[in-house]
Amino acid sequence: MIILPAIDIIDRKPVRLYQGDYAQKEIVGSSVMELAKNFEQSGAEYIHLVDLDGAKEGKRVNHEIILETAHALDVPVEVGGGIRTMAQIESYLENGIDRVILGTSAMEDPQLLQDALRRYGERIAVGIDCRDGLVYGRGWLEASELHYITFAKQLEEMGVQTVIVTDISKDGVLGGANVEATVNMSRETGLNVIASGGVSTLDDIVRLKESGIYGA
Repeated sequence: MIILPAIDIIDRKPVRLYQGDYAQKEIVGSSVMELAKNFEQSGAEYIHLVDLDGAKEGKRVNHEIILETAHALDVPVEVGGGIRTMAQIESYLENGIDRVILGTSAMEDPQLLQDALRRYGERIAVGIDCRDGLVYGRGWLEASELHYITFAKQLEEMGVQTVIVTDISKDGVLGGANVEATVNMSRETGLNVIASGGVSTLDDIVRLKESGIYGA
């Protein structure tokens, strides 16, 4: 199982939100760059960066610090948050980012997802943010009527290989991962499933690894 240290970014700073609530923000480091380098020095093989301002506003906001950070690292970087056009996808993937994560746009613009998959294949992942089994978009602020397993199966049919599954209710509370929901998706699909949200102890990691999950 691959471990991907995650850095959520607001106003160029690394932060933690409590259950996706932008009003409950905690700055968790002096800089994104420093935190990412610390992760790399600790042995991280992949870094996960999220532009939370971008996710909320529907456009890239923190892309400059994201690209600066990626260029300073020797390990691959995946990025999500506010990526809604092919030009934005290209800008990341042609400038040092290894994998782009589509979230809201994957749900609302399947044609964009299809075009991106056709062009970039496995370098396109999809973030599935959910609460009570339903998929959320626009920076965890808007609920859909789409069940997360149903959405995952649709993505698999389109050619998606990797998904990042975040249980919003678990995110930022350090209360343990939703192993059951993640394992259900892994069993119901052939996707590479990365567990996100609430992963905070070695026990979480062990339980996910023993369940055969691709990453956390």
